[in-house]
Parts: sequence; structure tokens; C-alpha cells
Amino acid sequence: MEDGTTVMNAVIPDRARGERLDKVLASVFPPYSRSQLQLWIRQGRITMLGRIPHGRERVLGGEAVRLEVPQPEPVAWQPQDLPLELVYEDADILVIDKPAGVVVHPGAGNPDGTLANAILYHFPELAVLPRAGLVHRIDKGTTGLLVVARNEHARSKLIRALECHAVSRCYLAVVDGIPISGGTLDQPIGRHPRNRLRMAVNSNGKPAVTHYRVEEKFRAHALVSVELETGRTHQIRVHLSWAGYPLVGDGLYGRRLRIPAGASSKFADTLRGFKRQALHARSLTLTHPRTGESLNWKSPVPPDLVQLLSTFRSEQ
Repeated sequence: MEDGTTVMNAVIPDRARGERLDKVLASVFPPYSRSQLQLWIRQGRITMLGRIPHGRERVLGGEAVRLEVPQPEPVAWQPQDLPLELVYEDADILVIDKPAGVVVHPGAGNPDGTLANAILYHFPELAVLPRAGLVHRIDKGTTGLLVVARNEHARSKLIRALECHAVSRCYLAVVDGIPISGGTLDQPIGRHPRNRLRMAVNSNGKPAVTHYRVEEKFRAHALVSVELETGRTHQIRVHLSWAGYPLVGDGLYGRRLRIPAGASSKFADTLRGFKRQALHARSLTLTHPRTGESLNWKSPVPPDLVQLLSTFRSEQ
């Protein structure tokens, strides 16, 4: 057996008789997500009655199953002495308030200077976790809250909670146009067929559900609150743009600036000067992966968004 592997043994409950193995395993080994367990089945890390099973096979109940959990691959990202705005910290999780202009983790075009580099400097022990404990992300131009796991138990529980839609993520967005009311956008999202930098509503994409509510209406714009049910790349930006209400400042999914007739030069200058998508992850609610306690955090609206809203309100 490879070094660092953890062995877990369990028995399929009788009540699961007739169900698919890959579905049952998620309840038998609750720290791990169904997708993770399906991968381990394919890798031969799960045996049932001493043999490697197929994920789709039906169980009878009472079967002995064995899981070999590999040691997480350490990240290769380098620690950097960068500021980190901590909202909450305990032995299992961190909650961070990300400023605008900061990429969450290294990637093409952003080899360093990211939130992950800062996390590894302030919490070097997280180098042993995939992605330095990051379990979800927000875009470079988006501000607000995200959670980081500090150990594998917390990481697995948080990933599963995200997949089960048990983590509540609420955003504030300023949109171009004025929706009549709120609603739900239930449209699959996938890679744009021609522009690989963009995502798009795509019938071949993954399911994506966004709930939104109009909070305040201005002359040509609106402030909306948004809650994610799923977490696809650029989901809020894609869905609202598809609905006809792109985010102010969104250079990828937006449209030409809408400046109302008779607007002051201050209004026009403020709108032209807002160079990021007007999106803020303002609240985060989750069940603590160890204690089971329901926790909630809120992030104040950042100054640039406060100024934008103040300018809109002054010219109603």
C-alpha cells in the first residue's frame, strides 16, 4: 500500500438494497462526495466483497466495502507575503473577504500574486491540501466572501456541502437595465462555442440555477440580490447577461454603457470609471464541518460599489 493511504471499512446498509453502489457510497463514507467516490471506484481504490465493483451495479445490502483514501497531493504554489483579510478562523476553516483585482489561485496568465499564494504564506500547513484548501472561488473582479478548509476532513465535507447545495452564497449585483421583478434562471452553462474565454447558456452545458430579486431601481440600472443554487464558472454574469441584464463594468459579458439622457458628468464619469463587474459576495452561510453548527458571515459593501450606488441614487 502506498505511503499516506488511509483505509476505511464499512458495510452497505440493508435499507439500500436495489440502489446503485456509487449513490450508496456517498452515505456510507459521508466525508466524500459522490464524484470523488466514483473516481476512486475507477482507480480501483474501492473494493466490495474483495473485488473491484462497477459504480452502476445494484447492491443487495450487507456487503463489506473497503476504501483506500490516498494522501492528498501537495500544491506546488509558492507562499507570498501578501495581505489577507480574515473574517473567521478556527482549526477547521478560514473565511476570507477577497478584494477586487485579486485572482483566487494561480493559472494561465496569473502565475503568482494570488489569494492562494497569500494563504500559503500565512498558513503554510495548507500546502498539503489540494488547492491550498480552497473549495470554491470567485472571479478576479468580484469582491467578498469565500471559505477555505484547513484539513482534509473539512475539505471533503465542504465540497460535498457545495455539491448538495447546502452552502448559501448571496451576492449583490448592479445590472444594466431594470428587471420588472425577481425570478429564477434555470439554464445550463457550458463553454462558449467560439470564444474559449467565455462561458454561455448552452444546452450541452451543466445544470445551473440562479435566483435573483430586485432590491432597488434607478433610472437605467438596478441593484439585485442573487443567490446561487449551483456554482458554475461565471454563473451570475452569464445568467444575468442572457436574461438581458448584464453586470455594470463587465467587459466580458456586458454591453455599451447606458447613460440616461440628462445625466450629470459625475454620473457618466463614475459609470465609465467602474472597471470591474459590479458583483459582491456579501454573505456566506454553511454548516460547520466538525461541530454541525450553522454559521453566517456578512461582508460590507466595498467603497467603489458604495460610490456607484450613491451616484445612481443622487440622480433618481
